[in-house]
Amino acid sequence: MILGCGYLGRRVARLWRGAGHRVAALTRGNADALRASGIEPIGGDVLEPGSLRALPGAATVLYAVGWDRAAGRPMRDVYVSGLANVLAALPTCARFLYVSSTSVYGQSDGGWVTEASATEPTEESGRIVLEAEQLLRAHRPDAIVLRFAGLYGPDRLLRKQPILRGEPLVGDADKWLNLVHVADGAAAVLCAEARGVPSETYHIADGTPVPRRDFYTRLAELLHAPEAKFDHRAEPGAPNRRIDSSKARAALGWVPEFASYRDGLPVAVRESVL
Repeated sequence: MILGCGYLGRRVARLWRGAGHRVAALTRGNADALRASGIEPIGGDVLEPGSLRALPGAATVLYAVGWDRAAGRPMRDVYVSGLANVLAALPTCARFLYVSSTSVYGQSDGGWVTEASATEPTEESGRIVLEAEQLLRAHRPDAIVLRFAGLYGPDRLLRKQPILRGEPLVGDADKWLNLVHVADGAAAVLCAEARGVPSETYHIADGTPVPRRDFYTRLAELLHAPEAKFDHRAEPGAPNRRIDSSKARAALGWVPEFASYRDGLPVAVRESVL
């Protein structure tokens, strides 16, 4: 069962379906689209506890609920209160896979970060994500936590519109971006289901951090847009780290198809609706 069957969840569902598994997903209003994809829809909303009474049992649960700014709901409500509602309503499941974020780290020196590094986020969004993780650990200490780097892929090209318009990108162009192609992210979920150790945390990142300048310069080239411009502003104390994903590779047997943005970005642009 998938809670949060969005950009990542839909691809995980496709892989599970392809492996012959029965897949259900919670939805607030996309029942017809899910059904057409062979996914059993479950009507409900993580922010409405009464709607979660229909959650069925499942061998594996993937929790990948993200924050939709357009929905007008506070991020903390979605990440913390929504998760608490699900944990209170969820029947027994053998595997609980939780999609988190590397925003729980606050390191600003550009160094490498492992799963053992301090989680001291300096931004409010990171503090909310960490609070949700702590809530999960208190209720499901056996959960497998997957801390994802920035997802990209078809129809998710970071800063695409400003680049197409030739607008300067504001911020420190030399800070690091940590990324993972959505196809590799979905594959990592299946690896975690098959080989992940309960209670463990894994980084899901391609392992090849890239300076913002290099990434957006290449994206502009692929989009045949004006040369990427940067309104270079210092960001003292802002998060700046490189995510080490060697644990996931060694423990889960996960080998990303796209080892870096150099491999994945051309494919993502080619498969996007531009």
